[in-house]
Amino acid sequence: MSTAGTPAAGEVALHWQRPGQVHLARLPPLALYVHLPWCLKKCPYCDFNSHAWGGARGQEGPLPQREYVQALLADLEASLPLVWGRPVVSVFLGGGTPSLFEPDVIAELISAVRARLPLVPDAEITLEANPGTFERQRFAAFRAAGVTRLSLGVQSFDDRMLAALGRVHDAAQARAAAEEAARHFDTFNLDLMYALPGQTLPDLARDLQQALALKPPHLSVYHLTIEPNTAFAHRPPPLPDDDTAAAMLDLITERTEAAGLARYEVSACARRGHRCVHNLNYWTFGDYLGIGAGAHGKLSFAQRIVRQVRWREPRRYMEQARAGQPVAQEHEVAARDLPFEFMLNALRLREGFDARLFSERTGLPISAVSATIEAARARGWLVVGEDGRIAPTARGFDWLSDLQALFLPD
Repeated sequence: MSTAGTPAAGEVALHWQRPGQVHLARLPPLALYVHLPWCLKKCPYCDFNSHAWGGARGQEGPLPQREYVQALLADLEASLPLVWGRPVVSVFLGGGTPSLFEPDVIAELISAVRARLPLVPDAEITLEANPGTFERQRFAAFRAAGVTRLSLGVQSFDDRMLAALGRVHDAAQARAAAEEAARHFDTFNLDLMYALPGQTLPDLARDLQQALALKPPHLSVYHLTIEPNTAFAHRPPPLPDDDTAAAMLDLITERTEAAGLARYEVSACARRGHRCVHNLNYWTFGDYLGIGAGAHGKLSFAQRIVRQVRWREPRRYMEQARAGQPVAQEHEVAARDLPFEFMLNALRLREGFDARLFSERTGLPISAVSATIEAARARGWLVVGEDGRIAPTARGFDWLSDLQALFLPD
């Protein structure tokens, strides 16, 4: 349903409380995602809702930081009736490039969020940052602002690879930013990409060596894929073949495990005690309120699960948020679609999930997927432990997309 001309959030909350298709005994953990949509430059592989500041009519002058924060807070206040009283386990400031915002503005935003939502005492607060926006002392200021976890979009430590990806930073800036992050954050993440244009296995080995030498508590590793409606989709670069890409993933798994980073999710590995709380909430089918331009959200009620999408274009979003109508689209997830949506997330976890979690988070009995689980076991893709834990096998992890697709509705 579209929210244009629809009732206020309080009435919408009552609307979602009516009898529905599923029955949740309790609501899952709740997180907050905040989207800050601007970048210095749009990368040619990026399909996120990010916008290069100054690249369009009406975008001259300084970034409208405080104006945008006011729109975020209007969005949050309009959404409070949907999540009233629920504790928030994590906050993620994503983008775009959130580190383009000044630390004092980020501090004001975090303080305003705390004033409106009951964050748990040890709530994880992550901010995404790019080395291209790095200045010495800036990361220290973000830490003082209340950020507890920094996620640094390095992508590569090779100047040739960075140029091929259209990044605005070089390898020296990447190293300096990572070293500065380590000074101020007990937990920080490095994003690294592989199977890049013209990349060889020795190239990746050098990237890994540099990344691991920085001793990150958390490392996220992503296979470069060509997404529709990106610059790379219009002019595809030469990429490593599938066999080389598979060898690269094997090398990543071997080197990270040897360095004490356990691969706990398909694209993430971490030292003990440093897994990403916010992402784990996604993968265990928790709830998240998404505010900001183009932000997505998932909210559970006693008898239904609802997905929301905010207005995508930043200026339109700000106008709609100030008018009390930040949501462009929202819909109830049909009961028949919930098994696939749950498995699309939970099967990303190497340790899998307890069978009871399926019912807790979807409101459906485990019998709804029993036949499909057995079919996946027969193919050697899933294992079911005596304790009821369901997890992908090594083969299932390698064929994850096919495993997840088994749970698509007929």
